Amino acid sequence: MNRPVGTGLLAAALGLAVLVPFSARQGAAQTSRQSFEIAAGSAAGSYFPVGELIASTISHPPGLARCDKPGVCGPPGLMVSTRSSDGAAANVLAVDAGQVASGLAPGNIVADAVAGRGTFRELGRQSHIRTIAALFPESMQLVVSTHSKIKSVRDLRGKRVSLGSEGSGEIAAGEILAAYGVSMRSLKLRHESDEAGAVLLQQGKLDAFFFLGTVPSPLVAGLMAKGSARLVAIDARRLSSRNPGLSADVIPAGTYGNAAAIPTVGSRILWIVKDTVSPATVYGLVRALFHPANRALFAAAPMDRLSLEDAAKGLTAPLHPGAERFYREMGKLPAKPVRGK
Repeated sequence: MNRPVGTGLLAAALGLAVLVPFSARQGAAQTSRQSFEIAAGSAAGSYFPVGELIASTISHPPGLARCDKPGVCGPPGLMVSTRSSDGAAANVLAVDAGQVASGLAPGNIVADAVAGRGTFRELGRQSHIRTIAALFPESMQLVVSTHSKIKSVRDLRGKRVSLGSEGSGEIAAGEILAAYGVSMRSLKLRHESDEAGAVLLQQGKLDAFFFLGTVPSPLVAGLMAKGSARLVAIDARRLSSRNPGLSADVIPAGTYGNAAAIPTVGSRILWIVKDTVSPATVYGLVRALFHPANRALFAAAPMDRLSLEDAAKGLTAPLHPGAERFYREMGKLPAKPVRGK
């Protein structure tokens, strides 16, 4: 499990070359019924149920009564489904290559992919990524054992640290370590799932782990309630110039029984799409996503943080033209200047 970050991505990218592009499949599909997939990571991960919820809400199969009201569902005949994947970085690669129409990924990973840096340095710029919406924020939580003397990211040197499963959280954790001048080689490094990291920390077999997720997290809350863990602050100013997808964040006082607010960094989960998907399709998707009739269906975390006000702000990849049209109509983007004026 201790392979370098991004090793699996190169192999995945090579495998994508033999796949039929989504845009080609889309053109061959019957206009009365169109399939549309959301790559959402592991079936046991936090993004998969989000993808399933979006898919079930905006699909427009024939005869579904709730779709009779205009805009509640996506374009007629559009069948949206969720597929598992190897994580957020793999989702970006799959969308860019046309293996899948859309996917979910944190803004910091999308920023790296578009710029061709970090994990994507060997693979180059992923130039076909467009954004449908920013869905909800996630916060990086540096969870340390109450038995440790770790007070800063710098104190992780020589400690048993898990960066999480290979993917989005691990990439962000690597950027945080680099910003503090802590090398991977200075750690007793582990790559454990969030759940496994929590168990190992309780067993005294791990000193700390990075967890990128919504706040409050039941996993972190459980550790805090048992007195097994505490949180360490992360100074966002160290990362401000490194990746525009990571920004200053704070875990509010009282979230986990903490008396004071805890500074950290966060990222927003983006719904990204291949640039060749038709503007009409994307317009229909984003209109359904924000239709008032669907608001109650997104009442549970993390989709309860979905906001039309923030959906088109601070994106790390360009908006898809279909999404841009919707946000302009809703007054969330400046009107396009009239030619000749």
